[in-house]
Amino acid sequence: MVSSPVQVQHNSVTSPVTSPKSHQPNGSQLFKTITPLPESRLFGTDGIRGQAGKLLNASLALSIGFWAGQVLRNATDAAQPIILGQDSRNSSDMLATALSAGLTSAGLEVWNMGLCPTPCVSYVTNQTNAMGGIMISASHNPPEDNGIKFFNGDGTKLSATLTQQIEAALRGQYHAPVLYQGWGHHYYRPELVGQYTNFLQNSLLTHQNFQGLKVVLDLAWGASVHVAPAVFRAMGAKVVCLHEQPDGDRINVGCGSTHLNLLQRAVQEHQADLGFAFDGDADRVMAVDAQGRIIDGDYILYFWGKQLKDRQLLPNNLIIATVMANLGFERAWQQLGGQLTRTTVGDQYVQAEMFQTGAMLGGEQSGHILCHHHSFSGDGLQTALHLTTLVRQMGHSLADLVNDSFTPYPQLLRNVPVEDYQRRTQWQDCEKLQLAIAQAEKQLGEQGRVLVRASGTEPLIRVMVESACPDSAAHWTQQLVQIVAEHLGS
Repeated sequence: MVSSPVQVQHNSVTSPVTSPKSHQPNGSQLFKTITPLPESRLFGTDGIRGQAGKLLNASLALSIGFWAGQVLRNATDAAQPIILGQDSRNSSDMLATALSAGLTSAGLEVWNMGLCPTPCVSYVTNQTNAMGGIMISASHNPPEDNGIKFFNGDGTKLSATLTQQIEAALRGQYHAPVLYQGWGHHYYRPELVGQYTNFLQNSLLTHQNFQGLKVVLDLAWGASVHVAPAVFRAMGAKVVCLHEQPDGDRINVGCGSTHLNLLQRAVQEHQADLGFAFDGDADRVMAVDAQGRIIDGDYILYFWGKQLKDRQLLPNNLIIATVMANLGFERAWQQLGGQLTRTTVGDQYVQAEMFQTGAMLGGEQSGHILCHHHSFSGDGLQTALHLTTLVRQMGHSLADLVNDSFTPYPQLLRNVPVEDYQRRTQWQDCEKLQLAIAQAEKQLGEQGRVLVRASGTEPLIRVMVESACPDSAAHWTQQLVQIVAEHLGS
């Protein structure tokens, strides 16, 4: 039986010795003046994200570190360490240094693992006596962006209550007591990443190796460049790597989970069994079969869900997905006797619904998959390992599994730039757009659907139309995109 991460004891790493407490000046005075903040909410669906050097500069990161330290200490009533990790972006070193300075000025101890995937921060935070974790990454965004993601001590995303308190503090509206226990310390702890790689191999439901399999990995010049090839090779696979060095100028550029053409070509050229593409921080993954077909999160949820269902490890045969999940996937899963519940786009909403319902598997079409049998964080590498194990266990190729699964409905997604924050967040007030959506939904009926939403991470309105008829999907996508651009766009 696989153990839940809830049962793990937080005692696997010993804290370095901290020096005696020393005098510290009033932090509220030190950090009273901060970088001017936008009127819009600072925390989005996945932490704080923006262009490095503009919104995310050293001054703001310093203040974020200090006030996050104060909020977390007030919440936990203990000065435990903070786990820190980063991706390969050129600005990540700057933000890590500034954050650490803010955290240590709040009296906290920082354990900096350096370059590592986001789920590594979540896992190590859960496994130690850490107060919380912080990952510096803008995920799949381009190199000029960066972000700061926070985790609770159990490795889950930081609660909305605590993120609201941190933002209130940054805006000068923090009313809780400011605690002082002397200066904190910063420790470089790259060896902690090894605990994560051991966990990945030990988390597999079966102990079959990957001998005889050829796998192509697109590492996107990002956080998985050291970990992913090492784990797959340790499992016995023959590995071909693309974009396998950390490169802050090229992270996610034309590669990774959002640009799959190079992976598709490499899988076929190398006659590989399958391929995987990670995003910049490796919390999501997309797969490609031997024929070069894209295997997205819907397929992965279907395959992994079926395996767990057959093993009676899927309570109520329930999978949690988002509003983006394909109708073809949903109806195929229901034909197997499964249930599917949809949430708003964002892994935090999937996670919340999983906790609410007791579901053990959930995720997003974009390849962000969560399995509570193993962890409380979406993990692209763990997902890739489990899908490869499933292929080996079933004795079929990934292409065979796809052929025997479902046919997705044609689904078109377009992004429309909308720089104005108010227009973007209040798009529902656009009467012409609402009329067009209603007209499209009426014509599509039961054979399709429409989804319009504001991005939580970028200044975009996303328009998605899905239909059993490709021509209908194309027509209504064009109509809705044109209306958004004319009435909401910059």
